[in-house]
Amino acid sequence: MLVPAYLPPYILIGTVAIVVTVLVGLHRALKRARWPDQDRKRAVLSVATLLLGWYLATLVLAWFEFYRGASSRVPTIQYGLLVPIIVGVVLAWKWKMLGRVIEAVPQEWIVGVQFYRALGLMFLVLYAVGRLPGAFALPAGVGDVIVGLVAPVVGIAYARNGANAAGLVRVWNLFGIADLIVAVGTGLLTSPSPIQVLAFDAPNELISAFPLVMVPVFLVPLSILLHLASLKKLR
Repeated sequence: MLVPAYLPPYILIGTVAIVVTVLVGLHRALKRARWPDQDRKRAVLSVATLLLGWYLATLVLAWFEFYRGASSRVPTIQYGLLVPIIVGVVLAWKWKMLGRVIEAVPQEWIVGVQFYRALGLMFLVLYAVGRLPGAFALPAGVGDVIVGLVAPVVGIAYARNGANAAGLVRVWNLFGIADLIVAVGTGLLTSPSPIQVLAFDAPNELISAFPLVMVPVFLVPLSILLHLASLKKLR
């Protein structure tokens, strides 16, 4: 399987930029919240350690094809999806500092940062050149582009009038989570594995190969955790 030459820089530069944006945004949010310097530095360093450690571990596993699908092999990609989500939820529940961080970061930032979901346009490009099956690329790509482009609009609406825009934020979050569930489901059903039931004529091989696999095993869990954090703040 030949990986398009433009895909590695697109995915790697994109994911690194997202990590940097999250950390810079976190630092600025805590500064605006007037956290003491020592507490702010400790919080940013802790979150940076977790996020970068997770990113590098995922990158190494992806590089060594831990998530690569095969028709005779039980899928492993679900571990990259579920483990970070479970760990993130437990940390948000048990780790008081992380709970304080979520409270301090503005809702409009948690929503607006998911503008990066518009990078899902790449799924549509790969479908157009015959490298991804439509059963996966069309719902995943269109859904991601919609969620990403609408994110700043929803964030601005909440910043201007949080009470009136709370329902809009909730709907956007639920749509964003549903989009990810559909993308993961169609990804599994179209990829080479014993549970593949779609796209036998053009299997979804790229999605479990480096570097595109960084989307389901890093960006998808990150997006779900951001959605959950946003919903938590609405409560």
